[in-house]
Amino acid sequence: MTAQDAYKNLISHFKENTTLASVNSVLEWDQDTYMPSAGVDHRSEQMSLIGRMVHERDTDPRINDWLAACESSEIVKDPISVEAVNVREWRRMYDLETKLPSELVEEIIRTTTKARQVWMEARKKSDFAMFAPWLEKNVELNLRKADALGYTDDRYDALLDAFEPHAKTAEVVKVFEGLRKDLVPLVAKLKDAPRRPDIGVIKRPYDVKKQAIFAEMVSQRIGYDFNAGRLDITTHPFCAGLGPDDTRICTRWYPEDLAEGLTGTTHETGHALYDMGLPREHYGTPMGDAISSGIHESQSRMWENQVGRSRGFWEYFFPVARGVFHNEMADITLDDMYAAMNYVTPSYIRVEADEATYNLHIMLRFELEVALVHGELKAKDIAGEWNKRFKEYLGIEVDKDSNGCLQDVHWSAGYMGYFPTYALGNLYAAQFYAAANKAIPDLQEQFARGDFAAMLDWLRKNIHSQGKRYRATELVEKVTGRPLSHQPLIDYLYAKYEPIYGITR
Repeated sequence: MTAQDAYKNLISHFKENTTLASVNSVLEWDQDTYMPSAGVDHRSEQMSLIGRMVHERDTDPRINDWLAACESSEIVKDPISVEAVNVREWRRMYDLETKLPSELVEEIIRTTTKARQVWMEARKKSDFAMFAPWLEKNVELNLRKADALGYTDDRYDALLDAFEPHAKTAEVVKVFEGLRKDLVPLVAKLKDAPRRPDIGVIKRPYDVKKQAIFAEMVSQRIGYDFNAGRLDITTHPFCAGLGPDDTRICTRWYPEDLAEGLTGTTHETGHALYDMGLPREHYGTPMGDAISSGIHESQSRMWENQVGRSRGFWEYFFPVARGVFHNEMADITLDDMYAAMNYVTPSYIRVEADEATYNLHIMLRFELEVALVHGELKAKDIAGEWNKRFKEYLGIEVDKDSNGCLQDVHWSAGYMGYFPTYALGNLYAAQFYAAANKAIPDLQEQFARGDFAAMLDWLRKNIHSQGKRYRATELVEKVTGRPLSHQPLIDYLYAKYEPIYGITR
């Protein structure tokens, strides 16, 4: 068999795998939107069966032979060519997947499908005790997964690697320490600032049907294609990339808060724009896939924050909003709205947190996950430890479990190792946005005209079109000219908050 034949076999095999896996994504989307709660047992069987089928295909022994034929050929001579990148990433995936027993993969899917349904109910009732046994099961399954995958330095590395390939726990700790050092004094300054925005302009009754109309207008304007996607309501906002022409976003609305539903929708739109911008011709291969969860998060956070909370954005969308919310916004000015959208105060919910305090939420979760993996904390004790650290980090008492350890879907879905990628995404986003501003100096003026095409085109060229060609840290340095640093995020926050709050650096 020639290397060219082997490569063709790999392309065909993995494109079929991706299509099969996308069926599971549809089932997962349905579970979080329209599936009746009584259907959870059958759904867990459906998803575990497809998950096992995908895993068996991912570990087909023929893959090793095909890869070996390619790895010893001219196909991989140029390490950043499409063929070399695909072979490299398929090898990485195959070597990891073959370490996981099929029965463990099936058990994880079956358990997490049921756990998510229990979490939804426990969150509604704000009762951690309902979910605690399922969290314990998911922690145990993650430990078995980590041990099967193997690790050199830290057990948590194996879990982190699934979402942020090649990242290490020790590296994340170091980055977070630097971020915390500069972030905590900023939050303190904002707390005691001489000026404070009037949060009442967005925290007042806003009709949810009008909110949905306005949010759809925003999503479409910044580039979301509703012919290839849709917007639905769910318990926890998410984006589901089901295929090249089917990328769906889900959000939730708050009858007395305009910002939360809007920013959540803009955030998920950012994820969708990344999926929609991946090279269509490479769908089903690593060159048609996202680099990492952190890079994916950088896209959602950038559209939510650097774009969606910017002055230019609101110069365009404020008149549009007033046209939708005639009565609700009759007494509000552009300055009022812009300042309120950048209000900083400690809050319970991560996805509703402002830009300054958001990363403190992530650091708390990261530390708890590491403690669980290291055996320093039991699953049943999560609620108490969460509440203790939350008071220490954010200065407020957690009033109920739904505002505490039950707020996120991740642990019910078995996604341990995911949370650090959110903070990494914030750092990537700030560094990317600084580079985009340098390349396109009149970005804010373009936003004020309702023109977001240059921003999206820059992201498509520099990030989306690259697929998995580079590792996350390599891409950051290639695009921005410097290694990942927390400094661009701190600089961005000070530049925004100084005129709003009257603080100085």
